[in-house]
Amino acid sequence: MPTVAIPAWSPQGVLPPINSLDATSADRSPYEVTLLDLVMRFATSQARCQILQGLLAYRSELHAMGLQQGFQWIDGSFAEHVEILEQRVPKDVDVVSFVHVPANFNPSPPQLLVLDHDQAKLAYLVDAYFVEINLLPPDNLIKQSTYWYSMWSHRRNQAWKGYLQVDMSPAEDAAAHAWLTAHIAGGVAP
Repeated sequence: MPTVAIPAWSPQGVLPPINSLDATSADRSPYEVTLLDLVMRFATSQARCQILQGLLAYRSELHAMGLQQGFQWIDGSFAEHVEILEQRVPKDVDVVSFVHVPANFNPSPPQLLVLDHDQAKLAYLVDAYFVEINLLPPDNLIKQSTYWYSMWSHRRNQAWKGYLQVDMSPAEDAAAHAWLTAHIAGGVAP
């Protein structure tokens, strides 16, 4: 997956939905970024580091179940400069996992907890949703994609914004975890 740099916050405190210098280019949301870039960009406070730790643990559980192909859209107040916009820290990260479900997918009962929205939010600080891209008929897949795009391309106040996409592959997770662990050990600013 070719990736791009995460754009700077717009004057509105969000990721820009498009490249304003080339509005019709493919350089637009969702921005395909590396997991390590995501972690490095958003590990700016203790609250954000805790959410990132949860996201990495959540991904580890999905990978252990065999969910390793696809991508995740990352959004919510976590992907906004909510500290300035609303004078608060993010509470969680919103994630839609577009996954290829393996033919032999058979998670154990304890593993099923990670697939439960409320449990994932409580245990991992991940507001989690799934789209099973290889199991849905094309028209339903299109409906799911446009639903999430329309939900996430605007703030609740209807301001247009961008969001991020990371690959589901576990290839970068160890490096992202190592960087985050070292960053926390070095003392994250509150």
